[in-house]
Amino acid sequence: MSNESKRSEGAAEKLGGKIKGTIGKLIDNEQMEAEGKVKEMKGEAKEESAKSAERAKGKVEEVTGAIKNRIGHAIDNEQMQAEGKLKEVTGEARQRANR
Repeated sequence: MSNESKRSEGAAEKLGGKIKGTIGKLIDNEQMEAEGKVKEMKGEAKEESAKSAERAKGKVEEVTGAIKNRIGHAIDNEQMQAEGKLKEVTGEARQRANR
């Protein structure tokens, strides 16, 4: 399962838990309210785990891109520099998108 799928699944579980907890509170059912809170927290944990994995993936992309960019610069290879810079920027964007 991809991190995006895990993140979506976590968000859906979090929302479902919030709804269940709210309904439990409205009908004065403490057990239902507690179950909803647990489900909400599990969903949040899944969502955060997926975001963390994506941030790590972004950091790897950023670092490998920076290395490739600098090697390209050192050997005067503009294509290698451009490819490295693209990967570096892509990695930075992935990290920002998963804060």
